[in-house]
Amino acid sequence: MSAGGFCKLPGGSVVVALTLPAPGPGEGAVRVLVHAVNRARALTRLRNLGLRAVYLRGNSHPPTPDEITAVLHHPDGLVWREAPDLSEAALWRSIRALKISHSGV
Repeated sequence: MSAGGFCKLPGGSVVVALTLPAPGPGEGAVRVLVHAVNRARALTRLRNLGLRAVYLRGNSHPPTPDEITAVLHHPDGLVWREAPDLSEAALWRSIRALKISHSGV
């Protein structure tokens, strides 16, 4: 099960954050952030990318202010990085990079 949460923004849109198992071999996880009109749309965006079993149950791990800023400044509104790496050196990447880097698996 994924850990995650959401934050409603003043404009009415939401940022959903999910920590999911890494798609590649081995241990690890990724933190995925999605900006959308509502929670359902955010999850639909992830499901359309092939993450079919993504659900948001509760709000145990909502996005931090830094995560919200990262996803709002990305043109796609959909970013990820390895979790639980919370250092400043960990860069947010486009979801396309996740799909390409693990497509050969």
